[in-house]
Amino acid sequence: MRFEGTSAYVATDDLKVAVNAAIALERPLLVKGEPGTGKSVLAIEVARALGAPMLEWHVKSTTKAQQGLYEYDAVSRLRDSQLGDERVKDIRNYIKRGKLWDAFVADERPVLLIDEIDKADIEFPNDLLLELDRMEFYVYETGETVKAHRRPIVIITSNNEKELPDAFLRRCFFHYIRFPDPETMAAIVEVHYPGIKQRLVSEALKLFYDIRDVPGIKKKPSTSELLDWLKLLMVEDIGPETLRERDPKKLIPPLHGALLKNEQDVHLFERLAFMTRRDGR
Repeated sequence: MRFEGTSAYVATDDLKVAVNAAIALERPLLVKGEPGTGKSVLAIEVARALGAPMLEWHVKSTTKAQQGLYEYDAVSRLRDSQLGDERVKDIRNYIKRGKLWDAFVADERPVLLIDEIDKADIEFPNDLLLELDRMEFYVYETGETVKAHRRPIVIITSNNEKELPDAFLRRCFFHYIRFPDPETMAAIVEVHYPGIKQRLVSEALKLFYDIRDVPGIKKKPSTSELLDWLKLLMVEDIGPETLRERDPKKLIPPLHGALLKNEQDVHLFERLAFMTRRDGR
Protein backbone atom coordinates (compact mmCIF):
# COMPACT_ATOMS: atom_id res chain seq x y z
CA MET A 1 0.00 0.00 0.00
CA ARG A 2 1.66 3.19 -1.22
CA PHE A 3 0.31 6.72 -1.41
CA GLU A 4 1.29 8.68 -4.51
CA GLY A 5 -1.20 11.52 -4.24
CA THR A 6 -4.49 11.87 -6.09
CA SER A 7 -5.90 14.02 -8.86
CA ALA A 8 -7.74 16.06 -6.20
CA TYR A 9 -4.83 16.54 -3.80
CA VAL A 10 -1.39 17.98 -4.57
CA ALA A 11 1.00 16.10 -2.29
CA THR A 12 4.65 17.13 -2.11
CA ASP A 13 7.34 14.46 -2.28
CA ASP A 14 8.20 14.78 1.42
CA LEU A 15 4.53 14.35 2.37
CA LYS A 16 4.26 11.18 0.26
CA VAL A 17 7.40 9.85 1.97
CA ALA A 18 5.90 10.57 5.40
CA VAL A 19 2.59 8.85 4.62
CA ASN A 20 4.28 5.75 3.20
CA ALA A 21 6.77 5.60 6.10
CA ALA A 22 3.92 5.67 8.62
CA ILE A 23 2.12 2.89 6.71
CA ALA A 24 5.28 0.76 6.57
CA LEU A 25 6.08 1.29 10.25
CA GLU A 26 2.41 0.82 11.23
CA ARG A 27 2.68 3.95 13.35
CA PRO A 28 0.22 6.84 13.58
CA LEU A 29 1.14 9.73 11.30
CA LEU A 30 1.08 13.00 13.25
CA VAL A 31 0.59 15.90 10.84
CA LYS A 32 1.08 19.51 11.91
CA GLY A 33 0.89 22.73 9.95
CA GLU A 34 -0.96 26.00 9.65
CA PRO A 35 -4.77 25.76 9.67
CA GLY A 36 -6.09 25.43 6.14
CA THR A 37 -3.10 23.58 4.68
CA GLY A 38 -5.02 20.36 3.95
CA LYS A 39 -4.14 18.24 6.97
CA SER A 40 -7.60 16.77 7.45
CA VAL A 41 -8.19 16.37 3.71
CA LEU A 42 -4.97 14.34 3.52
CA ALA A 43 -6.57 11.43 5.41
CA ILE A 44 -9.57 11.44 3.08
CA GLU A 45 -7.32 11.40 0.01
CA VAL A 46 -5.10 8.65 1.43
CA ALA A 47 -8.22 6.51 1.93
CA ARG A 48 -9.38 7.30 -1.59
CA ALA A 49 -5.98 6.52 -3.12
CA LEU A 50 -5.67 3.20 -1.29
CA GLY A 51 -9.32 2.22 -1.71
CA ALA A 52 -9.64 1.94 2.07
CA PRO A 53 -12.66 2.63 4.31
CA MET A 54 -12.57 6.06 5.96
CA LEU A 55 -13.37 6.77 9.61
CA GLU A 56 -13.28 10.29 11.08
CA TRP A 57 -13.04 11.25 14.75
CA HIS A 58 -13.27 15.03 15.12
CA VAL A 59 -11.91 16.06 18.51
CA LYS A 60 -13.47 18.90 20.52
CA SER A 61 -12.45 20.59 23.76
CA THR A 62 -14.86 18.33 25.66
CA THR A 63 -13.87 15.08 23.94
CA LYS A 64 -12.56 12.28 26.17
CA ALA A 65 -10.34 9.43 24.99
CA GLN A 66 -12.86 6.88 26.28
CA GLN A 67 -15.36 8.10 23.67
CA GLY A 68 -13.04 6.80 20.97
CA LEU A 69 -13.23 3.32 22.49
CA TYR A 70 -16.83 3.00 23.66
CA GLU A 71 -19.46 4.58 25.89
CA TYR A 72 -21.71 2.75 28.33
CA ASP A 73 -25.19 4.31 28.68
CA ALA A 74 -26.06 3.38 32.25
CA VAL A 75 -28.87 5.96 32.41
CA SER A 76 -30.76 4.37 29.50
CA ARG A 77 -30.33 0.93 31.02
CA LEU A 78 -31.71 2.12 34.35
CA ARG A 79 -34.68 3.73 32.63
CA ASP A 80 -35.40 0.59 30.60
CA SER A 81 -35.18 -1.59 33.70
CA GLN A 82 -37.81 0.56 35.39
CA LEU A 83 -40.03 0.11 32.33
CA GLY A 84 -39.48 -3.66 32.28
CA ASP A 85 -37.73 -3.62 28.89
CA GLU A 86 -36.22 -7.00 27.92
CA ARG A 87 -33.17 -5.25 26.45
CA VAL A 88 -31.70 -4.74 29.94
CA LYS A 89 -30.77 -8.42 30.11
CA ASP A 90 -27.95 -7.86 27.58
CA ILE A 91 -25.59 -5.06 28.61
CA ARG A 92 -24.26 -4.91 25.05
CA ASN A 93 -27.44 -3.09 24.07
CA TYR A 94 -26.17 -0.09 26.05
CA ILE A 95 -22.63 0.03 24.76
CA LYS A 96 -21.96 2.44 21.91
CA ARG A 97 -18.86 1.76 19.84
CA GLY A 98 -16.33 4.53 19.32
CA LYS A 99 -14.29 5.23 16.21
CA LEU A 100 -11.29 3.21 17.44
CA TRP A 101 -13.51 0.19 18.05
CA ASP A 102 -14.97 0.53 14.53
CA ALA A 103 -11.45 0.82 13.10
CA PHE A 104 -10.20 -2.24 14.99
CA VAL A 105 -12.99 -4.55 13.80
CA ALA A 106 -13.30 -3.26 10.22
CA ASP A 107 -13.26 -5.99 7.55
CA GLU A 108 -10.76 -4.01 5.47
CA ARG A 109 -7.80 -2.04 6.75
CA PRO A 110 -9.28 1.44 7.28
CA VAL A 111 -7.86 4.93 7.46
CA LEU A 112 -8.71 6.54 10.81
CA LEU A 113 -8.51 10.33 11.10
CA ILE A 114 -8.14 11.75 14.61
CA ASP A 115 -8.67 15.40 13.75
CA GLU A 116 -7.27 18.33 15.78
CA ILE A 117 -6.07 16.29 18.74
CA ASP A 118 -4.65 19.43 20.37
CA LYS A 119 -8.17 20.77 20.99
CA ALA A 120 -8.75 18.27 23.79
CA ASP A 121 -7.42 18.21 27.32
CA ILE A 122 -3.67 17.60 27.71
CA GLU A 123 -4.38 14.13 29.13
CA PHE A 124 -6.28 13.06 26.00
CA PRO A 125 -3.19 11.85 24.05
CA ASN A 126 -1.81 10.09 27.14
CA ASP A 127 -5.09 8.24 27.60
CA LEU A 128 -4.73 6.75 24.10
CA LEU A 129 -1.11 5.61 24.42
CA LEU A 130 -1.78 1.97 25.22
CA GLU A 131 -4.60 1.56 22.71
CA LEU A 132 -2.63 3.08 19.82
CA ASP A 133 0.47 1.10 20.75
CA ARG A 134 -1.05 -2.35 21.29
CA MET A 135 -4.09 -1.78 19.08
CA GLU A 136 -6.40 -3.33 21.67
CA PHE A 137 -8.49 -2.35 24.68
CA TYR A 138 -10.57 -4.00 27.38
CA VAL A 139 -14.35 -3.56 27.76
CA TYR A 140 -14.98 -3.80 31.51
CA GLU A 141 -18.77 -4.09 31.24
CA THR A 142 -18.65 -7.23 29.06
CA GLY A 143 -15.23 -8.60 30.03
CA GLU A 144 -14.06 -8.79 26.41
CA THR A 145 -10.87 -7.56 24.75
CA VAL A 146 -11.26 -5.77 21.42
CA LYS A 147 -8.16 -6.34 19.31
CA ALA A 148 -7.48 -4.91 15.87
CA HIS A 149 -7.83 -7.40 13.02
CA ARG A 150 -5.26 -5.31 11.15
CA ARG A 151 -3.59 -2.15 12.36
CA PRO A 152 -5.53 0.76 10.84
CA ILE A 153 -3.73 3.59 9.09
CA VAL A 154 -4.03 6.33 11.70
CA ILE A 155 -3.59 9.98 10.71
CA ILE A 156 -3.62 12.52 13.54
CA THR A 157 -3.76 16.26 12.91
CA SER A 158 -2.70 19.11 15.18
CA ASN A 159 -2.78 22.89 14.79
CA ASN A 160 -0.06 23.25 17.43
CA GLU A 161 -2.44 24.91 19.91
CA LYS A 162 -0.75 23.01 22.72
CA GLU A 163 2.28 20.76 23.16
CA LEU A 164 1.72 17.02 22.95
CA PRO A 165 3.33 14.66 25.51
CA ASP A 166 6.72 13.17 24.65
CA ALA A 167 5.46 9.63 25.26
CA PHE A 168 2.75 10.20 22.66
CA LEU A 169 5.17 11.74 20.16
CA ARG A 170 7.50 8.73 20.44
CA ARG A 171 4.76 6.50 19.11
CA CYS A 172 4.10 8.63 16.01
CA PHE A 173 5.78 9.35 12.72
CA PHE A 174 5.84 13.14 12.46
CA HIS A 175 5.44 15.43 9.47
CA TYR A 176 5.06 19.20 9.30
CA ILE A 177 3.24 20.46 6.21
CA ARG A 178 5.13 23.55 5.15
CA PHE A 179 3.11 26.32 3.63
CA PRO A 180 3.06 25.80 -0.17
CA ASP A 181 5.43 27.85 -2.30
CA PRO A 182 3.88 29.81 -5.22
CA GLU A 183 4.54 27.02 -7.73
CA THR A 184 2.86 24.37 -5.56
CA MET A 185 0.04 26.78 -4.74
CA ALA A 186 -0.59 27.37 -8.45
CA ALA A 187 -0.90 23.59 -8.91
CA ILE A 188 -3.37 23.42 -6.00
CA VAL A 189 -5.43 26.21 -7.56
CA GLU A 190 -5.49 24.39 -10.91
CA VAL A 191 -6.79 21.23 -9.20
CA HIS A 192 -9.69 23.14 -7.63
CA TYR A 193 -10.41 25.45 -10.58
CA PRO A 194 -9.36 23.72 -13.79
CA GLY A 195 -8.87 26.13 -16.67
CA ILE A 196 -8.80 29.25 -14.49
CA LYS A 197 -7.16 32.22 -16.22
CA GLN A 198 -3.46 32.11 -15.46
CA ARG A 199 -3.07 35.92 -15.44
CA LEU A 200 -5.67 36.12 -12.67
CA VAL A 201 -3.93 33.37 -10.70
CA SER A 202 -0.54 35.04 -11.16
CA GLU A 203 -1.70 38.44 -9.89
CA ALA A 204 -3.79 36.90 -7.10
CA LEU A 205 -0.84 34.84 -5.84
CA LYS A 206 1.47 37.88 -5.84
CA LEU A 207 -1.03 39.83 -3.76
CA PHE A 208 -1.77 36.82 -1.53
CA TYR A 209 1.90 36.24 -0.63
CA ASP A 210 2.44 40.00 -0.19
CA ILE A 211 -0.35 39.99 2.40
CA ARG A 212 1.17 37.01 4.21
CA ASP A 213 4.52 38.83 4.34
CA VAL A 214 3.15 42.05 5.87
CA PRO A 215 4.93 42.56 9.23
CA GLY A 216 2.54 42.48 12.15
CA ILE A 217 -0.30 40.59 10.48
CA LYS A 218 -2.07 38.54 13.14
CA LYS A 219 -3.82 35.88 11.03
CA LYS A 220 -2.05 35.00 7.81
CA PRO A 221 -4.49 33.87 5.10
CA SER A 222 -4.35 30.14 4.39
CA THR A 223 -4.70 27.95 1.31
CA SER A 224 -8.43 27.43 1.84
CA GLU A 225 -8.93 31.18 2.19
CA LEU A 226 -7.04 31.80 -1.04
CA LEU A 227 -9.33 29.34 -2.83
CA ASP A 228 -12.41 31.09 -1.43
CA TRP A 229 -11.02 34.46 -2.55
CA LEU A 230 -10.30 33.24 -6.06
CA LYS A 231 -13.83 31.85 -6.32
CA LEU A 232 -15.23 35.25 -5.35
CA LEU A 233 -12.95 37.03 -7.84
CA MET A 234 -14.33 34.81 -10.60
CA VAL A 235 -17.95 35.22 -9.47
CA GLU A 236 -17.59 39.02 -9.35
CA ASP A 237 -15.62 39.01 -12.62
CA ILE A 238 -12.70 40.93 -11.10
CA GLY A 239 -9.81 40.87 -13.56
CA PRO A 240 -6.05 40.72 -13.03
CA GLU A 241 -5.67 44.41 -13.88
CA THR A 242 -7.71 45.30 -10.78
CA LEU A 243 -5.41 43.20 -8.60
CA ARG A 244 -2.37 44.76 -10.26
CA GLU A 245 -3.44 48.27 -9.28
CA ARG A 246 -1.15 49.96 -6.82
CA ASP A 247 -3.45 52.90 -6.07
CA PRO A 248 -2.77 53.82 -2.41
CA LYS A 249 -6.50 54.30 -1.87
CA LYS A 250 -7.05 50.69 -2.87
CA LEU A 251 -4.25 49.06 -0.91
CA ILE A 252 -6.73 46.71 0.77
CA PRO A 253 -7.46 43.96 -1.79
CA PRO A 254 -10.96 43.61 -3.25
CA LEU A 255 -13.21 41.19 -1.33
CA HIS A 256 -10.63 41.21 1.45
CA GLY A 257 -13.10 39.60 3.87
CA ALA A 258 -12.11 36.23 2.39
CA LEU A 259 -8.46 36.82 3.34
CA LEU A 260 -8.41 39.09 6.40
CA LYS A 261 -10.36 37.52 9.24
CA ASN A 262 -10.08 39.96 12.14
CA GLU A 263 -10.40 43.69 12.69
CA GLN A 264 -6.74 44.10 13.74
CA ASP A 265 -5.50 42.99 10.32
CA VAL A 266 -8.04 45.15 8.49
CA HIS A 267 -6.97 48.16 10.58
CA LEU A 268 -3.33 47.31 9.85
CA PHE A 269 -3.96 47.53 6.10
CA GLU A 270 -5.98 50.72 6.54
CA ARG A 271 -3.06 52.28 8.40
CA LEU A 272 -0.66 51.15 5.69
CA ALA A 273 -2.92 52.73 3.06
CA PHE A 274 -3.07 55.97 5.05
CA MET A 275 0.72 56.08 5.48
CA THR A 276 1.23 55.35 1.77
CA ARG A 277 -1.15 58.17 0.79
CA ARG A 278 0.55 60.56 3.25
CA ASP A 279 4.03 59.71 2.01
CA GLY A 280 2.89 60.13 -1.59
CA ARG A 281 1.78 63.73 -1.11
